[in-house]
Formats: sequence, C-alpha cells, structure tokens
Amino acid sequence: MAKPLQNTPCETELLLKGYGLTTAQMYYRMPDYPNVLNTFVWQDYDRAPDHDRLLSFIDFWKAEIDGALHSVEFTHRTMLSSGEWRNVVGEFRYH
Repeated sequence: MAKPLQNTPCETELLLKGYGLTTAQMYYRMPDYPNVLNTFVWQDYDRAPDHDRLLSFIDFWKAEIDGALHSVEFTHRTMLSSGEWRNVVGEFRYH
C-alpha cells in the first residue's frame, strides 16, 4: 500500500509563499558520443534568487547521471504574489 504524501504543499500555497515556476534546459554530452550534445528540460517551483531546487537537481545530475553537463539555461517566473490573490466569498449571476 502506498504511503500518502506528507506535508506536500499545493501549487497555490507555493505561489503565495513566493515560489515561481523555474524551467531549465540542460545541455549534456552523450556518454558514448562525447561530441554530441543532447538536451533535457526540467521544470519545478523554486524561489529566486537562491534556486535551491534547481541547484540540488544539478548536484543530483552530477552525482548520478553519466552524461556530463555542458551548460544550463534557465528562466524563472513568479506567477502570483500574496498581494495579487484575494479570496472571493460570493458570486453574482445575471441571467
């Protein structure tokens, strides 16, 4: 039986805490063909300017993946801040 996820915040909670969507494109060398570059796209919610999740993934890549990293390009977009979100408690319908 699978264990339920413990304390996993939903996307809205992450956005309200200042996380934004980070997308990284990693260029790496093929292990059998070192002159060939391949790409891998990684995406997760992360906090700027530290980008802890991205850096931990890069550390994981260096330790566990055979393809040596050539370069990494990334973008970060904060999609919502706490001042932009409001709770709507009612709805008006017009026929």
